[in-house]
Amino acid sequence: MMAETGQLVCHNKRHITMFYQMYELNHAAIAPMRVYADAMRMTFENPVNPLSHTHLGRSLAAGLEVFERTTRRYAKPEFGLDQTKLVTGPVSVREKTVWSRPFCNLVHFERALPANHRPDPKILLVAPMSGHYATLLRGTVETLLPSAEVYVTDWTDARIVPVSEGRFDLDDYIDYIISMLHALGPDTHVIAVCQPSVPVLAAVAVMEENGDKFVPSTMTLMGGPIDTRISPTGVNELAQAKPIEWFEDNVTMQVPWPLPGFSRQVYPGFLQLSGFMTMNLDRHMIAQKDFFVHLVKDDGDSAERHREFYDEYLAVMDMTAEFYLQTVDTVFIKHSLPKGEMMHRDRKVDTAAIRNVALLTVEGENDDISGLGQTKAAQTICPNIPDAMRHHYVQPKVGHYGVFNGSRFRSEIAPRILDFVRTHALDNRAKPAAPRLVKGGLSN
Repeated sequence: MMAETGQLVCHNKRHITMFYQMYELNHAAIAPMRVYADAMRMTFENPVNPLSHTHLGRSLAAGLEVFERTTRRYAKPEFGLDQTKLVTGPVSVREKTVWSRPFCNLVHFERALPANHRPDPKILLVAPMSGHYATLLRGTVETLLPSAEVYVTDWTDARIVPVSEGRFDLDDYIDYIISMLHALGPDTHVIAVCQPSVPVLAAVAVMEENGDKFVPSTMTLMGGPIDTRISPTGVNELAQAKPIEWFEDNVTMQVPWPLPGFSRQVYPGFLQLSGFMTMNLDRHMIAQKDFFVHLVKDDGDSAERHREFYDEYLAVMDMTAEFYLQTVDTVFIKHSLPKGEMMHRDRKVDTAAIRNVALLTVEGENDDISGLGQTKAAQTICPNIPDAMRHHYVQPKVGHYGVFNGSRFRSEIAPRILDFVRTHALDNRAKPAAPRLVKGGLSN
């Protein structure tokens, strides 16, 4: 969420606000060209057109598709998970909103389970609110679904939330997590992916200190910036190089009219995307070139994989300026949580209060966003969790996204998470855990 902030420097707030308006006007102005390009693409792809069977025709169609896809605004993707496979066979899945607030919906992936199916663990999967939609965790959900009741935080694009709904900051985020855990009831297992690791850990600490009976049974933190002083990445170093006022002046702006969130102060998704892209610009340029070549060669499978990836990657959302700025200041500049100085409302967050929640931390060996050791720091700042209820795992040969998605997540990380969840479910804590063999990896 920090990467893009170094890409745009404006000299006053009026200029930065006008930038969002110009961005919207640019999209409106280019829309007719996109429509024309799409129509011409279909013309050159039509098998009735003799040119569609020539290298020239395929090249023209490919160039027009690349133009249309490069200039479009990508809508919020769908999860598209309408089925999962149990040991007994496939069952249908439907998305159901079970809790709702202005800035988030809690979505349950409800499985049509057979009557004799044993209860599976309840997992609250907290998606990052750092630019992309919760659908970024589609692969995570898909992997967990055969073995768990999965609930996902579906954060709302701040540009469509009216100002009348009020503010949303890091304190509100923590309150949302606590409220969701109350809604799901006892023996829930929470998993935080990347950015939410800090507010989830803070929420659990607040609940433990309050003696909350709905405190989760387990907490899994994956690739999260618990202590960014450890193995600092380029993202962390940028935050340290600038005062918080710089971020407020240069990357937050008002949502323009006629959007529903008109006049709300936000950190825009398009600005975040510019940073995501520039971090690996050469890779994205090569991907576009390869996409063009695949289209010309009529390599449909490779072209479709490109479309699927970028349909997700290029779909971004705004976040409220107050949440963004408070997160940057608390997590990346002041390191408040590991220092024991983080506040929630008017109370200090005391992670030493966590005693009854089993803790699993997961890191990727090659993570270039949350450096190695940053997530493991949670084990240090939660000293009163019994040793038998804590575990740390480093997945070899994966980067940030490999921590929660991909083949190694499916084969090596997810089985460990599910095993940890089952072992520390309330009904199983008094029972000895059966030995379980899992492949590879490093543990503490």
